[in-house]
Parts: sequence; structure tokens; C-alpha cells
Amino acid sequence: MSTSQALVLARGLGTRMRAADPQAELTPEQQRAAAAGSKAMMPIGGRPFLDYLLSAVADAGIRRVGLVVAPAHETLAYHYRVVAPPVRLEIDFVVQSEPRGTADAVLAAEAWTGDEPLLVMNGDNLYAADVLRELAALDEPGLPGFHRGDLVTSSNIPDHRVASFALIETDDHGYLTGIIEKPPADRLARAGADALVSMNVWRFDAGIFQACRDVPLSTRGELELPEAVALAVARGTTFRVVPAAGAVLDLSSRGDAAVLAARLEGVVVQL
Repeated sequence: MSTSQALVLARGLGTRMRAADPQAELTPEQQRAAAAGSKAMMPIGGRPFLDYLLSAVADAGIRRVGLVVAPAHETLAYHYRVVAPPVRLEIDFVVQSEPRGTADAVLAAEAWTGDEPLLVMNGDNLYAADVLRELAALDEPGLPGFHRGDLVTSSNIPDHRVASFALIETDDHGYLTGIIEKPPADRLARAGADALVSMNVWRFDAGIFQACRDVPLSTRGELELPEAVALAVARGTTFRVVPAAGAVLDLSSRGDAAVLAARLEGVVVQL
């Protein structure tokens, strides 16, 4: 069945955002957010970046949102409870006690989901509402597959970074068969610009939680959501891959702030 709830992973440490960049021109407010590693609250056009994502989520028909946050999340809570309380969304805060990876972040929300299907997405990416709407309408687990070449031309993500994103493999019926993390250069060359890429946005049902519990630590020492998905696929869960086009805007480093401000100029945010 379709879903009207989403989980936004907003707890990240923001290591790249904290890194100094003498070329990045930031306002004092942006400098404070960058120093704190707070990508979600980075001001873009006078609003936190997360506001743009939540507005797109609401445009997609989602009505209930869980924000996965650190135990200390007073700034986020104050913004959404006092400064900009949403009208179109019900926002809850899901605490991930330690930054143990994205699979652990999803697992932290198991009780919050109420055994209902949900979307899961990164809090530092801005996805088009049409992509989220189509994903939410699925009656089975799934993910959008973005064409690698289109991402390079339509988004603010350079080719060398897109080249490190996970490739998606599908069968003849459009179902996921494999996820290749950080694909080697020869594999990328064979795949070409039409290769499908995962941008870490998913439609899950309650079955994902067991895979998140069982997934082993990755080479980075974290519990990774793509590896949990691969484990679920190995155990027989099917994931529909929905072809997707258009930009995914990414806020990872200080240098992204000015580009996003230009790209989002004139965008109306409605929470």
C-alpha cells in the first residue's frame, strides 16, 4: 500500500561540512552552521536547508515525518516547534543515541513507524517532489534509479563524486538484484552515462528492520543502509526500481551553499 510517512536522516556528523574551505563565501550564520557540522540548519536563502526538503516531502503528499536526530537537538526542535511550526506536516524527533550509521538510524525509528510502510531519505539531499510522490505510491519496497549522466548535468554534484555513488543492478522486470558501492573505474566505464545510481532514498516496509539489526559493520565501521538492503534482497525481499530523472541537490560541504542559494532562489517553501 502507499505511504504518507517519511523518515529523514538528519543526525550526520557533518565531517565534510566542518572542513575549512577558504574559497567558500559564507555569511556569519552559515559559518556557525558549518562549524557545528549542521547541514540541516545551514541557511540557504534565509531558510534552513531542511525546510526545502520538508516542503518537497509535503508536496509529495507525505503528512507525517520523523527526523532522526542526535540527543542534543534543541536547535532543530526550537525551529520546528517555535520559529516555523509546520502546517502541512506532523514532525516528530527520533533520537539516534550514537552515530553508528544509516542502518542504525533507521532502526532507531522502528517503534515510531507503527509497522506502516515509509519513505527514508538523507537530510542533506533535496529530491524532487514528483520522485518522492511516485515512490510513496508504490505498494512494495522500492527505490528510484537515477541515470548517472543526468545527475551530473542536472544536479550540483560533480562527475568525480557521482562516480563514487552506488550503482544499481536490476533484472529484466525492473527489480533490484545488486548494489555496487564505490564502483571500480572499469565497471563505471562499462556502465556508461545510462547506469542507474542510488541517491539513498527508499520506500520500505517493516521487513527492513530485521535486516538493519543483522547487517554487519561495514569497512568504515558503521551499519550501512545499502548493505542492509542488499541483505534483505539476499533473503528474498524484492525492491522495485523506479526510473527517475531530474536534479538531486546536495549539501555536503561549505562550497555547496552558494550554489544551492542560486539554484533555490525564488523557490517557495511551505511546511
